[in-house]
Amino acid sequence: MHRIQEYIEEDVVGRIGRTLGLVLAVLGLQLGFVLSYVGAFHDPAPHEIPVQVVAPAAVVDRLAAGLDGTLTVTGADESSARAALAADETAGVLIVDPTGTRDTLLVASAAGTSEASAVEAVVGRAEAGQGRTLTVTDLVAPQDGDARGLSGFYLVTGWIVGGYLLAALLGLTDAARPDLRTTARRLGVALGFAVLGGLGGALIAGPVLGALTGHVLALWGLGTLLTFAAAAVTVALSALLGVVGIGVTILLFVILGNPSAGGAYQAGVLPAFWSEIGSRLPNGAGVDALRRIVYFDAAGTTGPLLVAGAWAVGGVAVALLTAWARARREVPQGRHEVGHVRELEPVG
Repeated sequence: MHRIQEYIEEDVVGRIGRTLGLVLAVLGLQLGFVLSYVGAFHDPAPHEIPVQVVAPAAVVDRLAAGLDGTLTVTGADESSARAALAADETAGVLIVDPTGTRDTLLVASAAGTSEASAVEAVVGRAEAGQGRTLTVTDLVAPQDGDARGLSGFYLVTGWIVGGYLLAALLGLTDAARPDLRTTARRLGVALGFAVLGGLGGALIAGPVLGALTGHVLALWGLGTLLTFAAAAVTVALSALLGVVGIGVTILLFVILGNPSAGGAYQAGVLPAFWSEIGSRLPNGAGVDALRRIVYFDAAGTTGPLLVAGAWAVGGVAVALLTAWARARREVPQGRHEVGHVRELEPVG
């Protein structure tokens, strides 16, 4: 009777401890969410946004000196500067009229309206301070159905959310830390899901809603990659950490990945931490690749695609290796290995 009472008390203490741990973990994620989103968006300010200036070297140097690091100014000829803007290699091109006082600023707001607006505001103040006037021309504007250029961000977010939700739910249906066969099955299901989700997202954003038109096949491939990357990372973290891995996935993709992805605010106006991590996570890499596919003839997509691919490959490798290592550690009950000889324990 005494031992039964001890068992009940231990069970109650254990359940209280697990509940308290769960509450604290969720509270940490909640406060992390608030910290990350408010920290990233509460005070956007331009810093080192690249701008090319078509003007004599002395004018370029004088302009750069007066901007105090808000823009990174380099001199260029007009043709190369326009080409850089069309390839999303610079956020603006200022063409200075050497014989008058009216200058022209070229921007590409499809790459990010917050950076384009920041460049316009900073250059406009500098021009006004010198008694000059500024005409702004948007050479690469968002499509008519892509209000403020945010459709790509929400599409990428949908792909990534779908990927990690699928993997999380698969983890709840059977073993929290699966064996090798179960892990491979989960990854196979995730790949099939990614193909369907990538196509569905591309069709909805393109032909169905007309938000991002003309790039269904390329967006299908990108969506497949991002969805599978998110799922593979979730499977890997679940294999390593069990249910805790789902919390780490939320930390990566929701708390850190979304505010740094370049949706409403791009890297050039985000605080340093979010600006640095954005391009290294699947969210930011995906948004960058999508914008380049839709608006810049896919120029410069290699880098962000490699980032997304690295997360996918890394997730698969970690998931399979973790399951394989666990299988190696688990010796079947009733067997012992002595040297290279396996001996069965006698029965009875």
